[in-house]
Amino acid sequence: MRASARMVARADGRGGTALVEVHGETPLLLRQTPARNGTPTVYVVGGAAGPLAGDDLRLDIEVGPGAAVRVQTVAASVALPGRPGAVSRMVVRAVVHAGATLHWLPEQLVAAAGCAHLAESRVELAAEASLRWRDELICGRFGEEPGSAVVHTSVDYDDRPLLRQSLAVGPHAPGWAGPAVLGGASATGSLLVVDPSSPAQPAQVWADGAVARLPLADGPATLWTATALDAHTLRTHLTG
Repeated sequence: MRASARMVARADGRGGTALVEVHGETPLLLRQTPARNGTPTVYVVGGAAGPLAGDDLRLDIEVGPGAAVRVQTVAASVALPGRPGAVSRMVVRAVVHAGATLHWLPEQLVAAAGCAHLAESRVELAAEASLRWRDELICGRFGEEPGSAVVHTSVDYDDRPLLRQSLAVGPHAPGWAGPAVLGGASATGSLLVVDPSSPAQPAQVWADGAVARLPLADGPATLWTATALDAHTLRTHLTG
């Protein structure tokens, strides 16, 4: 299955944000909810199971100057096996203009046994743009080994690289569960906060090394990374 969705937000001139384009195809259906404090929330609703191996999905987000929007999903995404040898792909591309804010806070991606999935995010931030970007990966459903999944995130700030991060898990990623990567944890994720109005927070590691907070060079940004034994604990680590 091939499907795409697109969302465009613009400042409405009254201190709020208007969604001037909201379009999606199954399984990437977009649903707007009433704005809170002038910031609308858009939910990505899965109109079909998956992603299944062979699916090629794309979501484009543009946040215009001075606008703010929050994007969430109604449930976790479960990457499932499909045609033998096929790979499922989900690409999210976001452009955030000067003075704009994007909150990307989806539910977890679950790499079910037998899947082959690529999750790719590319974010372009103008100077003075703000961002909260959370990615969470659960390695297999309860009681099963995970399939193969790669999560790649690329973020630029003011036309300069800010973050390049990749993680591969599953049978095609040797050593992924070892001490150099997840150390036996079945859940992992990151939260990137870019906020020009406040300085990046200092480096810190806690929870016996399961959680790390790192300031990033070339931008007013802080990156939280975490591992955990379950999705609930992971989420508590990534709400900073």
